[in-house]
Amino acid sequence: MAKKILVAVLRTSRAVQSKESMGLKIITIMKQVPLPTEMRMGADGLMDRTKAKSSINADCTFGLEQGLQIKKHVPDAELIVVSMGPTSFEQSLKKALAMGYDRAVLLSDRKLGGSDTFATGYAIASLLKKLGFSKDSKEPFIIFSGRQTTDGDTAHVPSQTAENLGIPQATFVEKVEYKGDHLKVRRIIEGGYQVLKVPIPCLISIAPTATPARRPSLKGAIRARSTKTEIWSLDQTGADASVVGLSGSPTLVSKVVDIQKNRPAVNMISGHEPKDLADTLVAEIEKIKDSMGGAHGGHEESDQKNDAVAAKADVDFPRVDFRKDARGVLTWIEMHGDTPARSSLEILNPARKLADQLKTQVTAVITGHNIKGVAAEIIAYGADEVVVVDDPRLKEYRILPLAAVLTQWMEHKRPEIALFGATTSGRELAPRIASRVHAGVTADCTSLRIGEYAHRMKKTIFYPVLESIRPTYGESKLATIIGFWCPQMATARSGTFKILPKDLSRKGTVREFTPTFRDSDFCVEVLETKREAGGGDNLFVADIIISGGRPAGDHDDFKLIKDLVQALQERGINADWGASRHAVDNGYAPYARQIGQTGKTVRPKLYIAVAISGAIQHLAGMKESGKIIAINQDPQAAIFRHADFGIVRDYREVLPELIAKVKAGFTFGLAAGK
Repeated sequence: MAKKILVAVLRTSRAVQSKESMGLKIITIMKQVPLPTEMRMGADGLMDRTKAKSSINADCTFGLEQGLQIKKHVPDAELIVVSMGPTSFEQSLKKALAMGYDRAVLLSDRKLGGSDTFATGYAIASLLKKLGFSKDSKEPFIIFSGRQTTDGDTAHVPSQTAENLGIPQATFVEKVEYKGDHLKVRRIIEGGYQVLKVPIPCLISIAPTATPARRPSLKGAIRARSTKTEIWSLDQTGADASVVGLSGSPTLVSKVVDIQKNRPAVNMISGHEPKDLADTLVAEIEKIKDSMGGAHGGHEESDQKNDAVAAKADVDFPRVDFRKDARGVLTWIEMHGDTPARSSLEILNPARKLADQLKTQVTAVITGHNIKGVAAEIIAYGADEVVVVDDPRLKEYRILPLAAVLTQWMEHKRPEIALFGATTSGRELAPRIASRVHAGVTADCTSLRIGEYAHRMKKTIFYPVLESIRPTYGESKLATIIGFWCPQMATARSGTFKILPKDLSRKGTVREFTPTFRDSDFCVEVLETKREAGGGDNLFVADIIISGGRPAGDHDDFKLIKDLVQALQERGINADWGASRHAVDNGYAPYARQIGQTGKTVRPKLYIAVAISGAIQHLAGMKESGKIIAINQDPQAAIFRHADFGIVRDYREVLPELIAKVKAGFTFGLAAGK
């Protein structure tokens, strides 16, 4: 009898699973991007990508592979790759077909030229809806994408596509398990990870720590040649042409300039033996030890530029205040348990300066459970008003309920500017909200200031506009982004702005806000949250940071780097260790220790780059360090062009000598506790 019951249960389970997977569609959004080295500045001061060579965006390959991984569990699932761009993108779509995808769809239309991320998310979602994929679809589907693209590095489009489709999402995901009617995913957060239960249909953006993409097979390549790419026009999708392209985008690029190097030529340390190299380095450091106390703090250039309004427009057009009734600067305070995230305290710095220039107030929205006691601290760091949204369901970060909270507050109070930290949470939350309120958002800003913009087509000077300035195109250019719709939204790179001094005498208003939630706002379930104590925040204040590249993980799992850090700590030096993006992507270090464009921006008094090649994305996070020592066995490594001292040698020979020097009393010119 028991055996019959077991058989019946198994049959029922299989039937349920079959029903759940029946007709499953797996869609992967893919982009082809220009190579940064191929980009050229146009006569108008903007970037010209028309003649640049291009390839599949690196992050998108992880999304492609994840779709193939799910098909292992659901062999009957249909794999569809979708892209938006010129017809030249067909070559990348053919590669996806050769990897194992069944169908390729390209949205290609001149009307889409110049689309920002808001317009791109809307256009892609319009295509997907026309293909039959929305929250009301009868057949189950999963959408995968890469984390972000290398030309923009915004990570906005996944959130904006999900919002336009009305489906749940999870971003920065490094592990996916298919469970029939839902996915169990692990997503990266600052200092750790979150495990989520995400119902299908959903959109998942995949981090490069997931399974790498397979190579196309010969059989697949042959099949891809005979599989025709479906090319759709904008009109075929039913999309509104007025909200795409350059004219329909809420943001535009007003200026692009080259990022200039200002560090003097490297001093290459010479010596026959590792001990000779260490001795010479010690001698050179002794010569300059009086200047080793530099760096730390925020981005001084950003602070100075915020002290004054940008230059006036050089044309005689009528000036128009486009804000209408929108006033005030809004920030979101991200909570890690009962502690505000460092990035949220940093964002109060530019918020305060922008508000002072605009003669308005800073309002900080804080969400969580039993958090009202934090309000006074937020006021002490620069807010004029703190809006407390206390709900036990908000104890752990979830994008949909927080999007509901902030959207409702924005619609109620109409802020002119809204700022978020560029954390994994802020970078998915801000664009989802932006799609709800029809606003543009600029990612990963290193400077924020008030200016005005002469719109030559409309023969109008718009003021006061938020100039959101951010590195782009592989950190080789500095772009100024503006928008003409309130709220003007931006995320700020962690570590860029210094936290304002805490002033306990500041007075402010604390009020409570009770939003209206729908049951669907809580459809994603948080199964686990694990966060390392401090979340790697010591990297922002460490005097010495020793970072390793992927070879440091390959060879000794960062052991020598950690040993050098420990030796310095035993001498009373605030030392810590970091890692390059490639080291993190290969699992040798947690995301909380990633230094670079998509990690932390640090400014220690001394930065030691160990087996790091010097990719521009990594340089973005450490180039403003006081002094930089580079150790790499490749004499042509780019890192040497950005260092003060260079050693061409295998780090496994050099670091033991430096560890011995530190144990004997050498501390790179720094005194304990300073």
